[in-house]
Amino acid sequence: MVKALNDGMRRALESDRRVLLIGEDIGRLGGVFRTTDGLQKDFGEDRVVDSPLGEAGIVGSAIGLAMRGYRPVCEIQFDGFVYPAVNQIITQLAKIRHRSAGAVCLPVVIRIPFGGGIGSIEHHSESPETYFAHTAGLKVVTCSTPQDAHTMIRQAIASDDPTIFLEPKRRYWAKGDVTDAPDLALDKARIVRSGNDITFIAYGPTVDTTLQAAEAAEAQGHSVEVIDLRSLSPVDTETVVDSVRRTGRALVIHEASLSHGMGAEITARIQHEAFYFLEAPVLRITGYDTPYPPSRLEHDWLPNVERILSATDRSFRY
Repeated sequence: MVKALNDGMRRALESDRRVLLIGEDIGRLGGVFRTTDGLQKDFGEDRVVDSPLGEAGIVGSAIGLAMRGYRPVCEIQFDGFVYPAVNQIITQLAKIRHRSAGAVCLPVVIRIPFGGGIGSIEHHSESPETYFAHTAGLKVVTCSTPQDAHTMIRQAIASDDPTIFLEPKRRYWAKGDVTDAPDLALDKARIVRSGNDITFIAYGPTVDTTLQAAEAAEAQGHSVEVIDLRSLSPVDTETVVDSVRRTGRALVIHEASLSHGMGAEITARIQHEAFYFLEAPVLRITGYDTPYPPSRLEHDWLPNVERILSATDRSFRY
């Protein structure tokens, strides 16, 4: 996935001179995860910019650059470091296009490695997606495979909307084939596994875990459909609802805490659009309503195959 993201950004830099990258240690070092490795050498320090340590300054500078016609791509080094920039993101980046009646576009992409599972210390394993998905004026997307990483980052950079691009850091080393042509629009969900009995809905780092659970559930006699949301704002409600109307059951899986999260939003949409098709309540398998735990406990905190299978059993008991 790291190589796919790198190549996607390389293609964007090659095809449009207005594209530039800005972030801490992204140039000479190539980023802490090496997602920008070699790009400063090939495109120069004016287009791959090593910023000072200051997220508000990174995003604020990007807003100014976008107002002058550039298409900046910001890197936030870790998910827990984005909060100093939240004021810029929510009060400026998300609002200016609406405030100007569409006269001023801000084609800014903010790349954020997010989620846990890599044994990191405090503030390095956050799931901040709900803050941004709740903010009108932002697109919020996340990839789960190298293919989607490659095509979605290029689509996000080409979009005239400000986009929060969430990268599941524990999937950075996932391998897969990559082709040039995008097969889906940026705001569309993907059915990654077809089934008839129950729908599992996930995104980003939990998609792989969910697919593993679907395989285990199949061994127990359940035909499972798995949907990768890909876009958290806007949500592709149509794909989700069509699936649940066929299967009659749904689980939503994500790493972020349970309360007020994406799972609640997806559940509400299913209840509204597919209530009479449901054979059981929509269930959520998520992180707990606590701060992210120390690394030695994270695998007990994160959704896993056993918790998903337990929820599947509860659904079929109705």
